[in-house]
Amino acid sequence: MNLIIVESPTKAKTISNFLGKEYKVTSSYGHIRDLPKSKLGVDIENNFKPQYVIPLKARKRVNFLKKEAQKADKIILATDEDREGEAIAWHLTQALGLENSKPKTLNSKQIPNSKFQIPKVERIVFHEITKSAIENALKNPRGIDMNLVDAQQARRVLDRLVGYKLSPFLWEKIMKRLSAGRVQSVALRLIVEREEEIRNFKPEEYWTISAILRKLKISNSPFAKQIPRGRFSIPNEFESFLYKINDEPIPKLGIKTKEEANKIVEDLKKCDYKVLKIEKKELKRNPLPPFTTSTLQQEASKKLRYSAKQTMRLAQNLYENGLITYHRTDSLNLSQESLMAAKNWIEKNLGKKYAAQAPRLFKTRSRLAQEAHEAIRPTNPELIPEKIKVKFSPEKKLYELIWRRFIASQLPQAIFDATRVEIKAENSKFKTHYSLLTTGTILRFDGFLKIWPMQFEEKELPLLEENEELKLKEIKPEQHFTEPPPRYNEASLIKTLEKYGIGRPSTYAPIISVIQERNYVYKNEQRRFQPTEIGELVNKILVEHFPQIVDIQFTAQMEEKLDKIAQGKEKWQEVIKEFYQPFAENLEKKYQEVKRQKLTEEKIEEVCEKCGRPMVVKYSKFGKFLACSGFPECHYTKPITMTNDKGEKIKCPKCQKGEIIKRRSKNGRFFYGCSRYPDCDFTSWTKP
Repeated sequence: MNLIIVESPTKAKTISNFLGKEYKVTSSYGHIRDLPKSKLGVDIENNFKPQYVIPLKARKRVNFLKKEAQKADKIILATDEDREGEAIAWHLTQALGLENSKPKTLNSKQIPNSKFQIPKVERIVFHEITKSAIENALKNPRGIDMNLVDAQQARRVLDRLVGYKLSPFLWEKIMKRLSAGRVQSVALRLIVEREEEIRNFKPEEYWTISAILRKLKISNSPFAKQIPRGRFSIPNEFESFLYKINDEPIPKLGIKTKEEANKIVEDLKKCDYKVLKIEKKELKRNPLPPFTTSTLQQEASKKLRYSAKQTMRLAQNLYENGLITYHRTDSLNLSQESLMAAKNWIEKNLGKKYAAQAPRLFKTRSRLAQEAHEAIRPTNPELIPEKIKVKFSPEKKLYELIWRRFIASQLPQAIFDATRVEIKAENSKFKTHYSLLTTGTILRFDGFLKIWPMQFEEKELPLLEENEELKLKEIKPEQHFTEPPPRYNEASLIKTLEKYGIGRPSTYAPIISVIQERNYVYKNEQRRFQPTEIGELVNKILVEHFPQIVDIQFTAQMEEKLDKIAQGKEKWQEVIKEFYQPFAENLEKKYQEVKRQKLTEEKIEEVCEKCGRPMVVKYSKFGKFLACSGFPECHYTKPITMTNDKGEKIKCPKCQKGEIIKRRSKNGRFFYGCSRYPDCDFTSWTKP
């Protein structure tokens, strides 16, 4: 009997469907060994050797796998093909007492009263769970790639050292139960710094000016008679925007005040208008590439409102049921078989005009992408979203997103007819002349848009001729103000992390989950991230005292070193040593230098209502509050009341007696309520 071990029971069930009776497929239910929770678990004095244990919840499973292994002639480790999967395979060999070699007999001291032979251990990998992929993998087994295992061990040890060494510092200097993570702290810094940008932002006024122009006569051009009267009726008037003064382009903030705008408007009202130049050209729009992990998470967030964590859970289910290829990837490669299958489906269902002349290949922008992997795609393009059998509709929606993106990537370009018209406005009495611009775009061939709809605006212009005179109908000045950068949502945060090289496909979702679970950030009503008060304090301390930990460039360089470990170009212990020694020295110094009171207490001009001592601002897990400086003799505390932009305390709009204070609900969301609760039950999700 040949025993195949995978991570998940769903994956085991799917693979079983493709194999004969000589194979038994079972699962490890994820990791079976890890660092201990109760201590550091890394022997710093012994070259950072990890001290692995079998968690209590995994012991029963390990015993079961040991018994199954004793019955097997061959053990095949078929965990996922990334670093995490490789590490699970290696941990299985360690926990089950297996060797990645030919069989040999154990003596009675090793296994008493047993003639058990260590079976031959093989490692197989595949990018999709299909019959052909499994059969091909079984024909091409390999050993465990220790470079990948070492890269996973390095990340695990590095994160453990930062978390278990830095978190106690935060406990002592701020409060208990806080924690600091290597990559998560950088994500927190991005969110906090964006919030600071928004607070410090000062809007600037600017104006734009447009004109509604009308043709003076209907064109007699023979071309006009050839225009089909289908979707569009040809307009007689159109809007054009001021973009040059005396042939000099106007910058975005070029017209700063209403007075400047009014002067230009008065000039334009007295000008004559004529068409100066007409340019017509064909525009082509290329389809987007198939999904990688990060782009799938971003698109699922924008289109389906799924969190990164939810997207990865659903994708895992789709992968394990054999519906999509492996979902943790940063590669845009596509197999020749998948390209041919896509072409066949397109020709059969959409017609030959939608079949590209040659398969479209995409180049991965990331120089660290694992090109042996493929992009995320359906395993069988014939299996359209309407045909798949899944338990939950969210899975079906995610599958449809993946299927459409892959098929669209192999469709032709969308083609538009674009027209650009420059109009001159002048008055012989004025020294100043103006140029206005208008553009028109019409879709001629939808191409990939047939499968992957995207927003675009079609705009039909009148049939214009150069030097044609136009009539002014209306001048429209419009006031604008510059806006601060938007807060991060899940999609934009993942995009930024990927841009800076922070984290990898498998880590984006955990990063976002952890900073929310730690109450360092929360999602507001617009589903965008805002830091909590405690999150801002933790970030401030890390930036001031441990700048390397939250340095974007340093974190990206560490990711590159982990990649080099995976490629066999670096030794993982040396990478850890290079980081740890200066980190440990700085940490020891900061324990002496940093005083708790300076970080967590802020004096105010208010006295305790019970004992008369001064009150101070303190921090809890849920933010700031007021407490008596006489603690522990006096335990009096009170919430901080909200103030408006002028620093005045906000009165309750319902009772007009209490003041508005910030509270936190059971599910972690912040809300605003009256300080007189329960006498007054006013609450609001938004700040009054």
